[in-house]
Parts: sequence; C-alpha cells; structure tokens
Amino acid sequence: MSDVPLLQEVPVRRVNLAALGFLLLFAAPAVAQDATEVDSDHYKVEFENDQVRVLRITYGPGEKSVMHWHPAGIAVNLTDNTFQMHAPDGTSEEYSAKEGEVGWTEAVTHLPENVGDAAEVILIEFKKKKESEEGCM
Repeated sequence: MSDVPLLQEVPVRRVNLAALGFLLLFAAPAVAQDATEVDSDHYKVEFENDQVRVLRITYGPGEKSVMHWHPAGIAVNLTDNTFQMHAPDGTSEEYSAKEGEVGWTEAVTHLPENVGDAAEVILIEFKKKKESEEGCM
C-alpha cells in the first residue's frame, strides 16, 4: 500500500481533466480541415479521382475563409488576385497572381482573405500514392 493518502490523487485527476477540456475547447478548432468541408461557399470540387482533386476557388472582394489545409498542387489563376494569407501561428503575408499564371503550391494550412477584386482559381491537388503503386509504370 502507498504511503500517499488516496485523497491527494483527486486534485491531480481534476487538473488532468481540466487540461483535456482546455485542449478540446481551444486546440480542436485550430486543427486544419479540408477546404471543401469547412468553406463550401468558396471551394467546389470540379473533378476527383484516386490521384487528383480539382477545386474551383471563388472569392468576392473582401471575403475571408476559415483556417483549412491543402495538399501540394498546381494553381491556375483565372483572374488577377490579391490575398492576405493568414498562417496558424498568427503571421500573414500578401500573395498576388496575374490572370493566366500557373504555379506550384506546397502543402499549406492557411486562412485566405481576398484583399483585391473578385478572384477565381483552379487548384489541382495531388493525392499521395499508395505504397503498392510507387515505382509502377
């Protein structure tokens, strides 16, 4: 039997439950989610198969999204656009592209805010290959 009285364990359990509650309330919303699930007003699936997903992204002037995630892909800018991209750590940076520009995008978690005119982008997201498919031609 332990020399420590059983009653001293109760406050420790309460602290652990309080910490768990804090994490569930405040950390869970910070977990980035799929853009089409959390912001269907701006993100529409145009095509999807086991290798890629093609999104049509549309924002009106001044519109803002919620924090979400994208895998690596190719962005095709259908309009000139200017966004303030907010990161989970609270930092932000401006991103601009011209109509017709095409570019690579790394996997990213962000909250976009359109600080320009109406914007439209096609984003081709790449899905990871299954291990059984790697090296196959």
